[in-house]
Order: sequence, then structure tokens, then C-alpha cells
Amino acid sequence: MSYEAGWAALNLEKQRQVPRTEYSAESHWDLVARVTGMPVTVDSPGEVKAAAQAKFVGPDGWDYSFFWSTLIGAGEFPEFHTSMGHAVYAAGGVDFDTNIHSPFKEPEDVLAFDPVEKLGPRDPAVLRKRFEDHYAASCKARPGGVNMSGVYITCISGLLDLFGWDLLLLAAGTDMDKFGRLTNRYAQWIQQYFDALAASNVPVIMIHDDMVWTEGAIFPPAWYRQYVFPNFKRYMQPLRDSGKKIMFTSDGNYTAFIDDIAACGVHGFIMEPTTDMRYIAEKYGKTHVFIGNADTRILLSGSKAAIKAEVERCMAIGKHCPGFMLAVGNHIPSNTPVDNAVYYDSVYRSLRDR
Repeated sequence: MSYEAGWAALNLEKQRQVPRTEYSAESHWDLVARVTGMPVTVDSPGEVKAAAQAKFVGPDGWDYSFFWSTLIGAGEFPEFHTSMGHAVYAAGGVDFDTNIHSPFKEPEDVLAFDPVEKLGPRDPAVLRKRFEDHYAASCKARPGGVNMSGVYITCISGLLDLFGWDLLLLAAGTDMDKFGRLTNRYAQWIQQYFDALAASNVPVIMIHDDMVWTEGAIFPPAWYRQYVFPNFKRYMQPLRDSGKKIMFTSDGNYTAFIDDIAACGVHGFIMEPTTDMRYIAEKYGKTHVFIGNADTRILLSGSKAAIKAEVERCMAIGKHCPGFMLAVGNHIPSNTPVDNAVYYDSVYRSLRDR
């Protein structure tokens, strides 16, 4: 399958088999070693890891049809970024970080911050080249599936990277309207990145925004509809005008906002298990792509029967929709039992024929 199946799904052309992607599985080194037969570990040289990953995601491995990727993150504003540290997630604990600091001290500092003034303009030609270089490098490294570029810090995620959870919530609670105006100014600043994407040769755009929690909305829904979704629509208009495929990702449960996000102009949804994939399939299954949403917690600690039932659930929802791709949401982390991950893959293979 690979690229052809992924591109067909993005264009709502039903294929004989359901394509798939995954997130982080290619850095689960024990799993990669099992699937590829290559003796790779967390301590292997970079070139050995790259070769093993290429085999794992390729047609002789798990055969990804779609490679999730963004370019633009908190590195765009290093002098204003709040570091919240990081718990152990990756194999070998290489992502553990105890460095916690912020340039902001009080919620009033947040509300007084002007992103347009402080973060400043970017050269459109430079932005366009960055996106095109990122896309070209991704295609070279992973030629077997659909690649993309995009923005991680779209709106709420951008504010979170600037201010951190504590000050973000305190500022919003202090004055929601003023916080909304700050959000509009941030959106005005980040718009230049979407304009550059529209001018680029990148065909698929990933818009990421962790705008909700596991339980649902962080802020009152009316606030999102006043300050978030109008900006989303402005982001997406030049992308749609230039013929891009636009995919949207958020962690947590964004079921309450599926219709709002669809109305902004996206072509597809990527979600964790907490978002209602059945709702997406029933309302948008013939008009939109959707990717997900097997529960990673079941792979982590469930029985084979539970894993099989979870894949069956996802396939029953999505199999008849032309733009459906299977994936575990959110990730397959390195502490997932290898036998469980391998069994998950075998169930997918047994059910992927339409």
C-alpha cells in the first residue's frame, strides 16, 4: 500500500485495504528489532537506527501510508518560551528534563504581552523555503508514504508554549476577554506561517493544536467560538485557496468542537481515543479523512482479547469510509509490551481488507 494508499485516502478514494500509520512505534527499539530482525537498540549509532526505522515503516515492516510531521514549534520564540520540563517517555529516558523556567512571572505579565510586537515579522521567502526544505527532507527520508509539513503551535498550543499551564490558566481566569484579545494577537502573528505554507509546494499541511483536555474543553465553548475558530478559518483560507490538503490534530477530547473545526475548512481529523470517532464517521465519513483511534492503554496493559476487540471497534467504525486510516492514539510508547504491539499489528492485517 504505502504512498498510493495514503494519497488515495486523502482524496477519499476507497482502496482494497485500509491503510495505516502510527506515532512513536518506530522509536520503540525492542519492537523495531523484533519486526525488522535488525539488532538495533537505544544505544545504536544513528545510521543503524535510521536504517532500522526505514525498514520498520516500509512495506517489509508496518507499511506506513502517512507520516505525521510539523516543523513550527516553540523554537520560533526561544527568548519567550516557558520550559515546563518533561517526564520520561522515550526509550532510555532521553527526554527527561528538569529545566523549568519562564520569562513571565504573573498573570498580568501574560495579559500585557503583545505577540505581534514582541515576536515580530518573519521573512515570507525564508519561511516558505523552510517549509519546502522540511517537506523535501521528509520525502527523502521516508519515500514510502505521504509526507507533509505544518505548524504545531497553532493557537492554544502556542500560548501554552509561551506561558506554561499555570500562568496560562491564571491569565485566562483573571480576564477572559483580555485573554481572548491576546489570543487574537497571537493568531495575527502566526498567520504569516500559514500564508507561507500556502505559497509553498507542500501538498499536505498538518495543523496541530492541543486545544482541549482529556475531559474536554479547557475554556467555555463560547470562548473558543469567539476567539479560536474564527482565527482557524483565517489560517485555512489561503491553504484551501492554494489547493492544500489540511489535516487537524488535537490531543484530548474535542468531540464538542468537531463541527466547528470542520466548518473552518479542514480535510481531515486525527484524534486520541477520547474523541468520538464514530461521530466523525457518521457525519463526515464520506467527505473527510479521519485517522485513529485505537486506545494505546489497551496495548499497554490489555489482554489479546481486548486488543483484538479494540481493533475491531475501529475497523467497524471506519472500514467503510474512503478516507479512514488506522492508528493507535496517541502513541505506541517504548514501554508497550512488544508481544502486544506485534499482536495488534497482526489483528490489523487480518482485518484490513475491505
